[in-house]
Amino acid sequence: MILYGLSTCVVCKRAQKEIENAGKDVQFRDIRAEPLSESELEALIVEYGDRLVDRKSPDWRGLSDWLKHSEADAQISAQPKLMVRPVIQDGDKYYLGWDDAVRSDLLGG
Repeated sequence: MILYGLSTCVVCKRAQKEIENAGKDVQFRDIRAEPLSESELEALIVEYGDRLVDRKSPDWRGLSDWLKHSEADAQISAQPKLMVRPVIQDGDKYYLGWDDAVRSDLLGG
């Protein structure tokens, strides 16, 4: 299992801790330190489209008008912090965020 997020993200840390406490192996990948490859980002865009971009964040509001109107992949490539976090890959299945539904699916709770 791979958890894509930011090392400074509280939700990412909580998700990682809960997954590990459930006895599952999880590899954390900081998308700022190790950005997503084109193919990784493409797979996430196919799965989530524009939902992958956090448009409520101050970082998104600070984008240039041109970038705000660009595709999600261009926005995330330019500013990785814009990605909704965490994104969790479990085999060939992806999960977006860390809500009760994701927690239940991954941890069986």
